[in-house]
Amino acid sequence: MAKDLAKEEDSSQLAEQIARLIENAKRHIAAQVNSTMVYTYYEIGRLIVEYEQNGEERAEYGKGTLSVLSKNLSKKFGRGFSVDNLENMRRFYLTYSNAISETVSRKSLVQKSESLSRISVDVNKSDGRLFALSWSHYLFLMRISNQEERRFYEKEAIHEQWSLRELKRQFNSALYERLALSRDKKAVKEMAQKGLVVESSSDIVKDPYVLEFLGLSEDSSYSESKLEERIIDELQNFLMELGKGYTFVGRQVRLTFDEQHFYVDLVFFNRLLQCFVLIDLKLGSVSHQDIGQMQMYVNYYDRKVKLSTENPTVGILLCKEKNNALVEMTLPKDNSQIFASKYELVLPNKEELMRLLEEKFSEE
Repeated sequence: MAKDLAKEEDSSQLAEQIARLIENAKRHIAAQVNSTMVYTYYEIGRLIVEYEQNGEERAEYGKGTLSVLSKNLSKKFGRGFSVDNLENMRRFYLTYSNAISETVSRKSLVQKSESLSRISVDVNKSDGRLFALSWSHYLFLMRISNQEERRFYEKEAIHEQWSLRELKRQFNSALYERLALSRDKKAVKEMAQKGLVVESSSDIVKDPYVLEFLGLSEDSSYSESKLEERIIDELQNFLMELGKGYTFVGRQVRLTFDEQHFYVDLVFFNRLLQCFVLIDLKLGSVSHQDIGQMQMYVNYYDRKVKLSTENPTVGILLCKEKNNALVEMTLPKDNSQIFASKYELVLPNKEELMRLLEEKFSEE
């Protein structure tokens, strides 16, 4: 009987291993099919542009050509080749032709089907492959007129493996503008080229944080414990809003010394910076007492909790309102551990943030 149970358990484990292998193969095949499809659409767009415009980007082209082409392709291949879809492929080529010419030679791009499969393999071998997202992702990205902003969201979607839903949420929360407002022109250009690179504590802090997914309205009455509870309920979304490298450690984490107990609302660990990140929630404006208390929490973690191989602890006071002058005067000039950031319960006004960004860069 025991032998039969052991055999059954071994067989179950083997079945699980084979199932994982099959699922991985399915995902790999789906990714390859998606990549080939996106490159094919790019090539279709190129052929349309070269036929209608003779390679001249700004020349007028006849809508009638797309209509005739749509009828021919739909008759042969079925759905998927409407006039609107063909126009999207044309626009896809015009949007990304400059970028792709920087990565692969134009000579290899204009070759036919043999070239297409080779390009897909060559580019996918490199970390900087171009078309690593789905066609739906690119349809959304093409709507972003600012080239640097579009590049940033594309890089982040690839690095963080955002679904289309997550990409739309990050765009609607004005992630690019929020990060850009705390950087100079050079840093913003680098962010557009590489995505968000985490090298220091300031790179993992945003201001403001957008918490619209909590479902709390601006005019509602809620407590700090209720805010914390909603964050825990929506922990996956909160981790995405925090950014890269975060793992959850605990809530209401107790610190005890001199027979006194203190509680940190939320504790995370950032794997990229190799440091603890402590978050305290404040409903109103942050005070100098709040900053002093966070400094105590950070000191405790640095002296009692973190390993010698880990970097200094970061503390973030997440507040509804913030007096920048008070925060600046309370913290030391060389501060790199304590931060105060606002949180918003509704999606920000992207147009207003863009206006602030333009004003900021015009002053530099």
